[in-house]
Amino acid sequence: MKSRSSNIDVLSSSFIENEISMKKLLKELNSYFDLSKSEGSKEKIKRTRTRKKLLAREKIDLLLDKNKPHIELMSLAGLKHENGFGAGGTTVVVLGYVSGTLCLINANVATRKAGAIDYATSLKNLRLSQIAKENKLLTINLVESGGANLPDQDRVFNNYGKFFMEMSRRSKDGIPTISVVFGNATAGGAYVPGMSDYSIFQKNAAKVFLAGPPLVKMATNEDAKDEELGGAMMHSTISGVSDFLAKDEKEAIEITKDLIKKIQQPKENKFENQSSLPKFDKNEILGIIPSNLKKPFDIRDLVRRFVDSSEFIEFKENYGRTMFCCWTKINGYPVGIIANNGVIFIESAKKATHFIQLANKSNTPLLFIHNTTGFMVGKKYEQNGMINSGSQLIHAVSGSTVPHISLQVGNSYGAGNYAMCGRSFEPRFLFSYPNAKSGVMGADQLSGVMEIVKRNSASSLNKVINEEKLQHEKKILAEQADEKASVWHTTSEVWDDGVIDPTDTRKYLSLALATVYSNEIIGSSSFGVFRM
Repeated sequence: MKSRSSNIDVLSSSFIENEISMKKLLKELNSYFDLSKSEGSKEKIKRTRTRKKLLAREKIDLLLDKNKPHIELMSLAGLKHENGFGAGGTTVVVLGYVSGTLCLINANVATRKAGAIDYATSLKNLRLSQIAKENKLLTINLVESGGANLPDQDRVFNNYGKFFMEMSRRSKDGIPTISVVFGNATAGGAYVPGMSDYSIFQKNAAKVFLAGPPLVKMATNEDAKDEELGGAMMHSTISGVSDFLAKDEKEAIEITKDLIKKIQQPKENKFENQSSLPKFDKNEILGIIPSNLKKPFDIRDLVRRFVDSSEFIEFKENYGRTMFCCWTKINGYPVGIIANNGVIFIESAKKATHFIQLANKSNTPLLFIHNTTGFMVGKKYEQNGMINSGSQLIHAVSGSTVPHISLQVGNSYGAGNYAMCGRSFEPRFLFSYPNAKSGVMGADQLSGVMEIVKRNSASSLNKVINEEKLQHEKKILAEQADEKASVWHTTSEVWDDGVIDPTDTRKYLSLALATVYSNEIIGSSSFGVFRM
């Protein structure tokens, strides 16, 4: 591969303006991360400390291999939910190594609302299940939860059931789940250890039952104590729900690590030893991404700051120039990149379609980098077959069987989002920069279309337009559309797997690629009908 030069002037006014804008967004992002990392009130945490219990993230830290990378996923799920339990819900999801094996860790935050499952947490659980299944990842549940949040029952009920079904299906496919119970796992929550391949209970702490003493008394008039109904000793000696009995939290975690050594053989990584760092400073990404998403920038300047040696082989460099396609490596892992350099024209769509077919022939994962308002519109482009070319690209994305990873670094609107493997097209992982926006169309376009439709309607009915009212409605609609397109809204709804600091791009993509390369990659030889 040839090393590519960079013409970025870090002293230019545009670079400095971009950097200031991105740092402001990062400050906002970090403030939301702080909310997510809060594990409950001071009183709840103090009580936990008094009982000599560990917090959720402390348990995760003890599990993770110290010399290996890890990332937290869906940290801001529920951020904008009015009646939710706050950013991140009541679970912490981490992708990282345990005993040399890449795992998904799902830890209940018992000090926040007793670990009850609100709507956002149920969305996280569903997404975790999908990631585990697609990538054949061992899942570790660190359990201490009061079950479903009853006021959310109408929205949580089916998601909870789907979570259990996916645990069963993964078990059927030989993808194990380990549940470690540190406290309450009641009602539906009792099925988390019950549906697991392996369960570890903490002595004198784990309480796993379908109904607690008050409900049993009400339903059957039977008097029973916690330990008789669902204590760790009972389940270890009588019911058999518990496979391993630990004397305390730390022993439970040690049993988990030892168990993984026995049941999972770490897969050899033949790529990371071949990696080399980018030649350009990752911090320069902050000044490369425009503060104004309407301003174009050369996506190659971004790519050079996270790929190995800042090198890539560009495909069809002089054709379809608003779509950048290249072969490269990230932390030693081969990958094909498809990145927007603006609006998607007919030639751009054809180029990306061709590139996806080649990636499937060579069994190479694809990284889609989003920065587009969508496909080009207008009489000329419609007559020349924009729909045909766009449909071919969407067919190619849909039919491709190599793993896809998506990164939203700017706009991602309309069918352009679909063609670039947005959430609905099920990439293995999808990460966003703090400036990213996505939706049907941009706020200005949406409100402008509304204005035109209303004017045309009034004209056809010979009605006089109330200009003041129309402009007010247009302004309100634009503001609402902009808010809904904001990354803070989309990540709250789990449309991505996390909003990331752009300087961490290489770290997140490296771990995502390590995950997809842990299994055999087989490309597709068949696609949907390409309209000619």
